[in-house]
Amino acid sequence: MSTILRVDMDDQSHKWEAVPKKYETLGGRAFTSAVINDEVDPTCHPLREFNKIVIAPGLLAGTAAPSSGRLSIGGKSPLTGGIKEANAGGLTANRLGRLGIKGIIIEGAPPADSQDWYSIVAGRDSCSVVKTNDYAGIGCYELIGRIWKDYPVKPGIIGCGITGQRLMKSAGVFGNDLENRSPGRYAARGGLGAVFGSKRVLAVISDSTDGAIPLPKDKDRFDKGREALHEAIDKHVVTGKLNDAQGNPYGELKNYGTNILQNFLSENGALPTRGFSSGRFSGAARISGEAVHELVDRTRAKFGGVAEGRYAHPCQPGCVIACSNIVPFEDTGKAHVSPLEYESAWAFGSNLDIDVLHDVAELNRLCNDLGLDAIETGNALAMLMEGGVIEYGDGPAAIETLKEVYKPDSIIGRLIASGTKTTGETLGVTRIPVVKGQAIPAYDPRPIRGIGVTYATTPMGADHTAGYTIAAELDGIKGTVTDPRELKKAELSRYFQALTAYIDATGYCLFIAFPVLDNDDGFNGMVDSVNGFLGKDIDVIEYGLDVLKNERDFNKRAGFTAEDDRLPEFFKSEPLPPHKLTFDVSDEEIDTVFGGI
Repeated sequence: MSTILRVDMDDQSHKWEAVPKKYETLGGRAFTSAVINDEVDPTCHPLREFNKIVIAPGLLAGTAAPSSGRLSIGGKSPLTGGIKEANAGGLTANRLGRLGIKGIIIEGAPPADSQDWYSIVAGRDSCSVVKTNDYAGIGCYELIGRIWKDYPVKPGIIGCGITGQRLMKSAGVFGNDLENRSPGRYAARGGLGAVFGSKRVLAVISDSTDGAIPLPKDKDRFDKGREALHEAIDKHVVTGKLNDAQGNPYGELKNYGTNILQNFLSENGALPTRGFSSGRFSGAARISGEAVHELVDRTRAKFGGVAEGRYAHPCQPGCVIACSNIVPFEDTGKAHVSPLEYESAWAFGSNLDIDVLHDVAELNRLCNDLGLDAIETGNALAMLMEGGVIEYGDGPAAIETLKEVYKPDSIIGRLIASGTKTTGETLGVTRIPVVKGQAIPAYDPRPIRGIGVTYATTPMGADHTAGYTIAAELDGIKGTVTDPRELKKAELSRYFQALTAYIDATGYCLFIAFPVLDNDDGFNGMVDSVNGFLGKDIDVIEYGLDVLKNERDFNKRAGFTAEDDRLPEFFKSEPLPPHKLTFDVSDEEIDTVFGGI
């Protein structure tokens, strides 16, 4: 029986609630967005007591379904002023799923003059809100280590780092990985770490010692579905096994991680380089997933069993895609950062004209430790470069500048942690790559128009994961590639946004989209696993559109209009080398994405 845990930070009390009937089929993002839309005043200040943080495992979290342990965090975004869901792997969704907790709702706030910090410890039918002032003001790596020492049951941990405690708009919600070595499993986007900080909550600690595997309503259908999906995942070239029958590298994500896209996007002329001024980066190969793969192999050969670098590293219990990695130091073989994803490698690499893998990894590690969103931070550093504060391509200067964020009295540190828009506007930069106040990710919308439509129209602010049309526009579906330069992309974006909302609700990793879109057996397996678990049939796209309706309703009541569904004008006026393309999708086309919603 699932329950909801509600924590009131006004007085640090809590209560358990039965799940309302209207929420019974909701999980993950569907649950967080429904609660935020139902319970939060869209006009409230996001960093005061009337905002809420909602934590929800996906529907299948804790089950034997493959790669189904994703976690959603929801709230009103301090960065965009609209609704926000950020999604992550790690341990917490699995732990909450096995505790039978559909969601945790954190509301209220201690008095404004409070100096105390708290952690929420959730167990089987138990909760305590404990004062943990000794956890405040330390880096996230040290923090997760302390918590596992204080709670030796290998709990899931999520929370806010130094920047969230200071209410900085770029603060993400960290999560620990399977080994508790890294806090790098981030629900990073939208500044939700600052909302944690506004509640004076440092960490949510989930102990599933007395938990149990959630049981499906229709076990046969669930089992057949998850097995069919698992088979489709294993066979697909993107998500498949590490090696083929001959021992050659096969699965792209296992071997090279998400950063296999670095070279691929550069070859397609769509890799945003040097602050979105070019689509190709001459140094892409040096910071790519292939480069990390080779570095791991070299350090393994040199240091043997003490080498800590790894590819095919799972981000969550039960992950069969295993696209994560541990990037080692070249000279010791010891772990440097985990994970180095495509978005982070782009944000600190090609985006800043930096092609030294060590420097890119160090910038990523600093973000993990400080509690920052890498996409937002990389773009903020690009604004410093555009504004002449530091030079493009200067990795050591970027590292020293980012370290300023540790200092509570550093103006430049606080500027970086406030996000791309604030940094750019403060420095008089006019080419600021944001939508709804959130920085644009690592796909330039000029040569890939569908992802640009998603950036413009998603309720989340610029977010590639909200509707990953790249799968159709560059990779192709069932052997057919949708022309990325075609201007009619409203229907494509709407479909991908609805599918994504559904997947985010299930707890499945978004990368199952590749095998389920290419393989009908995989798609049917996904559907059967979810419907078998729920014991009822739900339509994938209708379900996803209902999630989007909630999110758009919140944003409309917050004051958003069609004019907010637009890209910055420089994408329309500045042709992108090498193909000299602009973003030419009409406003009328963009407005048809959700014209009836």
